[in-house]
Amino acid sequence: MNDTSSLRRERSLLVLLGFVCLALVGGALYLQYAEHEDPCPLCIIQRYLFLLIALFAFVGAARKGWRGVALFETLIAITAAAGIAGAARHLYIQLNPGFSCGFDALQPVVDSLPPAHWLPSVFKVAGLCETVYPPILGVLLPGWALIAFGLMFAAVVASLWRRRDRRRFTAA
Repeated sequence: MNDTSSLRRERSLLVLLGFVCLALVGGALYLQYAEHEDPCPLCIIQRYLFLLIALFAFVGAARKGWRGVALFETLIAITAAAGIAGAARHLYIQLNPGFSCGFDALQPVVDSLPPAHWLPSVFKVAGLCETVYPPILGVLLPGWALIAFGLMFAAVVASLWRRRDRRRFTAA
């Protein structure tokens, strides 16, 4: 595969990743409004991280060369790693009843971020982290977020790794 078609494919995958992240946030909004599952501070943080990954993916897809794509894929990997940590923490809280996420400590911080003022219906905290909603296909919501962040991290790191190996072999 030549470098131009490989870059075009990578950029298409970034666009797909961006839309997947937007769909995940859309799913969270559906659960919030249709199923009345109020978001907690960690839920809102995970929304921010999915939206940040979408932004990085779309901007990375708009880059003309590999260096720009690699920069934004690196930012996606870092953001996905933060998402893994947040979702794992959230899952731990839900699997250990009586253990709080620090609602009082996190809520003012999350609610003071500018998007919470611009779109309070999307970014304002309304629930508690330890509230367990019905699982989807046997997996709790933070578990699905953990899976999504993990897959995104693995895919982007694998892509960066493959490209690094390809550059090493072509330079030799």
